[in-house]
Amino acid sequence: MVPCGEDRTILLDAPAILFLGEVNEQLPPTRPLIRTTENISEPGPILSIIIPVYNGWKLLDACLASLSQQKEPSFEVIVIDDGSRESCPEFILQWGEHFPLQVFRQEHTGVSAARNKGIASSRGLLLLFIDADSRVQVNCLSKLNAAVNHFPKDNFLQLRLIGDTSTITGKAEQLRLAVLQAHSLQSDGHIRYVNTAGFAIRRSPIDARTPLFNPKLPRGEDTLLLANLIRGGALPLFVPEAIIQHIVPPSLLKCFRKDISSGYLQSTAYALIAVTGVRVRMSNLERLRMLMSVWQMAKSYPGGKTAWMVLFARQLLERTTSTLCRWFAIFQRLVMREEST
Repeated sequence: MVPCGEDRTILLDAPAILFLGEVNEQLPPTRPLIRTTENISEPGPILSIIIPVYNGWKLLDACLASLSQQKEPSFEVIVIDDGSRESCPEFILQWGEHFPLQVFRQEHTGVSAARNKGIASSRGLLLLFIDADSRVQVNCLSKLNAAVNHFPKDNFLQLRLIGDTSTITGKAEQLRLAVLQAHSLQSDGHIRYVNTAGFAIRRSPIDARTPLFNPKLPRGEDTLLLANLIRGGALPLFVPEAIIQHIVPPSLLKCFRKDISSGYLQSTAYALIAVTGVRVRMSNLERLRMLMSVWQMAKSYPGGKTAWMVLFARQLLERTTSTLCRWFAIFQRLVMREEST
């Protein structure tokens, strides 16, 4: 996994990066392109940025604003509207004055299908997946492009994610991301972690006949992709200089609701991963040890203890929901087996 003839060793110190960046109504039929600002006669961009969105137009607006500050390399933005209740507003389309922008609309079939549609519509040599609640930090794209050029053997790249430490839920997210990335980082600079809030892939290894993301998964498609990469022996290269801030709701109630929903929706992905025999999740003991190490770090930061308690509650909710879903699925299979005999 290390490029031939090159040595890349990164030792990521979790405390050092802990607070870095203080950062069913009926739908109309699927419509193709809403608006495009690209000139197809011009050479294709180096980078295609693919962003799925479902009702989060204000979040997307801030995401596109962060992209407008990026100077290089050349890029296009492809937004896939996954069947939002409202059609794409004009304030989103106006960003086409700053960079090439395409907006497509599809029926609400999920984030995986949206990303696959974005891939099919893109022209860049490098594809970058982010979310509507991602904020691309200063010089992020140029740092990513530099890593791509410096490590030509690596086809997959994971950007560094940080939280917004202006809110307590953002501080908890910062704790989670910092420790998770530090825990997943390998000694050769690769990382056992994929998060499509900031994940890039060269176009060359993509098979047009096979979707990159499993379109049947409502959530957890990036974790299944990680399992497939592990099986293929090609972990993503970690690019700590290319930073993306991940925004979470400032409301604790909304965060808890999202965690319960995630635990439920990701259960299908983890069931598929279990069949492969690839281990991608931490054990309960590992998770507990990680939380205890986070506690030791959090005590030295303003608001760190409260953020740790929020993180603990969020982890507990998601893990409990996921476990209950797995047990229920096992129970269903046992019942169906009993009925068939």
